[in-house]
This record gives sequence, structure tokens and C-alpha cells, in this order.
Amino acid sequence: MDNEIQLISDGDGLAAIGAATGVECFLASEGLSSKDLGLQRLTSVVGTGAVVAQAGSEIAAESGRWVKLTSESASLVKKYGLRESSKTGLSTGVVKRPKGQVRGFVEFVKAPRSLLTNPAILAGAAGIMAQIAMQQTMNEITDYLATIDEKVDDVLRAQKDSVLARVIGVGFVIEEAMTIRGKRGRVDEVTWSKVQAVPATIAETQAYALRQLDALAEKMERKTKIGDLATTANQAGSIVREWLAVLARCFQLQDAIAVLELDRVLDASPEELNGHRLGLKAARQARLDHISRSTGLLVARMHTAAGTANAKVLLHPTKSPAVVQSSNHVAIVVHDFHGRLGIESGRQSSEARRWMHAAVEARDRAIGTGAKGVDVARSLGSDTFDRANSVKGKLSSGITERARRRRGDEAERDKEG
Repeated sequence: MDNEIQLISDGDGLAAIGAATGVECFLASEGLSSKDLGLQRLTSVVGTGAVVAQAGSEIAAESGRWVKLTSESASLVKKYGLRESSKTGLSTGVVKRPKGQVRGFVEFVKAPRSLLTNPAILAGAAGIMAQIAMQQTMNEITDYLATIDEKVDDVLRAQKDSVLARVIGVGFVIEEAMTIRGKRGRVDEVTWSKVQAVPATIAETQAYALRQLDALAEKMERKTKIGDLATTANQAGSIVREWLAVLARCFQLQDAIAVLELDRVLDASPEELNGHRLGLKAARQARLDHISRSTGLLVARMHTAAGTANAKVLLHPTKSPAVVQSSNHVAIVVHDFHGRLGIESGRQSSEARRWMHAAVEARDRAIGTGAKGVDVARSLGSDTFDRANSVKGKLSSGITERARRRRGDEAERDKEG
């Protein structure tokens, strides 16, 4: 059955399970890079007994690879007709390579193999997939913090608030637990007892950081003078970066806790694993939504400030472009941050208008207005001239008529005399 591949998608990743050669061939045919799924860990969920032992041997014989769900890999779900279960939230299916063909797979769902029909194994595979996806995000956040050249612990130490200071210690505890998990391959009761109380501290720190970003957005909204906007926008560049670093570290630690939590449930109550996985997924999405709202509001306020600055660039040729530049900087930083956390966002940058461009536009408007004014003046002048000529004609006719009458009167008197 080397030509048969079982597929599982949880919305964040895609797992390909089957014989090692078949899985490698399938992923190569689709041009996808992958990571080891670690199926051997599922032997703990099958229990004991002859039937279970057979399932365990099947797991041991299988190879599993995980692929991050991108636009390319997501198309496979539709391409191969994976079917979603309303109960588990997973999309599953089987594909196989036709006999005699080296490349190319087709849909094949008539007789799915035991892994997809065993609820415990399926839930366990989904749990491992969730862990790999979160560890992927954790690694990307580590790269993000290195890229922005910000050591988050230094940022936290610079803060006087005790809530922020406690996160440094929490990070040490979680990293220790992750190290033990890596060595033992499981999370026992002792290891879990060290970390089960730390989520509250992380949540407090996240809330604090979000409040700082919200306060900055409100401050930007209140400023109307270009000078004040320029000062606040300039400060926002460094402030936003620091608080995003804090948020990234909090999210990273929360994902680490979720990875440990899934291992603990897998070890202690495997029958509850799928429900717990779905609960963690919903909670994680809620955190992402909250972060997205706060950071999105800040970017919107910065964009509005940039619009205000652009409108007044003629009066403030130095400060207005600085506001726009700061706004664009914040937008880029937030967009990068969103990408690391998997938040979809569109970046809209404001283009700083050069003073000369604005001056040219103003000149053109003035010329246009002036031309209209000349036309009006000409029209008014012509009308006035016509009226003057009319008055002049009437006046001249009146004088001529009066002169003619006087001459007539004088002639009559001469005749009478």
C-alpha cells in the first residue's frame, strides 16, 4: 500500500500519512516542503490489548509529514475532495497513485484505512498537528524578535511595572518545561505543575501591552495641530515596536503553554484530546482577534493623521512629511508583526507629498481661479462699457435734443420780435 496516502487537514496544516516512500513521492509531486509529524507519539493513545497492539504496529510502520497550510497546500483540500467532519472539525481523505505511474495521485475514498477510522488516533494526530503549527509560529516569533533587533527581556526590564517584570521569570519556567518535554517526549504531572499557574501572568502582560497601544491610538486621535501630531507620531515609532515585541513574546509563551497542555491531556486523558484541542484553537483565535483590533485601530489613527498632515503640507512643509513617514513606519511594523502571528492584514501606506508638488497644485488652482476671475472681469468690464456707452449715448442725445429745443425757441422769439 505504498501508493496510498491518508490526508488530514485541521485548517492550519495538512498531514500526509502512509509509507515513507509514498509520502515523500506525494509531497514531491505537489512541490511541498514538510516536517516530521512524529506519529510514534500516538502509541500512547491506543491503550492495550491485541486489537490495540495491531493499531500500534500500524502506527509504527507509518510515516507522517506536516505541511503548513498556505494558499498552495490549501488547494489540495479542494483538489482531492477532503471531507470535513462537523464533530471533529477535521477534513480527511485518501489519495493513491495509480498502478504503473511514478508521478500523480488521484482521489480514492472508497476504503479508507484504519488510521482515519480510529477516533483516538485521529484525535491524537490532530493534536500533534496543532502542536507543530504553534511551534512553527513560536519559531517565527523568535526570528521576528531577532529581526527587529529587540531583546524582549531588555524591554521588560526597562519597564517599572511589576506585571511586566514577572513575565521574564515566567519565560524561564516555560522554557525549562519545554526542555524537559523535549528530553522525555511527554509532560508528566510534575512538569505540568510548574507551569499551570503562569497563563494568568501572561494574560495580564498582554492586556497591559494592548492598553498601551490603545492609549497611543487615542492620543493620536486627540491631536489636531501638525506640531503635536509630528511629535506624537515620531514617538509612536519606537513605542509601538517595543509593545509589539512584548505582545509577540506573550503570544509565544501562550503557544508554548498550549503545546505543553495538549501533551498533558494526551498523557492523562486522551479521550478528551480533541475537545481540548478545539477549545485551545478557539481561545487562540480570540487572542488573535483582540490583538488585530487594537493594532488595526492604531494603524487607522496613524493613517488619519497622515491624511491631516498631507492636507496641510503647504503650511508645514517639514513637519507634515515627518508625520506621514512615521505613519508609514508604524503600518509596516504592524504588518510584519501580523504576518508572524498569522493575522491577515492589508498594509496601506500614505505617500508623503513633497512641498513642491503641493505648491504646483496650489499654483494651478490659483491660475484656474485667476483665469475665471479675468473672464468675469472681462465680462463685467464689457458689460460696464456697453452700459457706459448706452448712458453716454442717452446723455449725448439729451444734450443734443435740449440744444435743438433752445435753438428752436430762440428762432420763434426772433420771429415774434
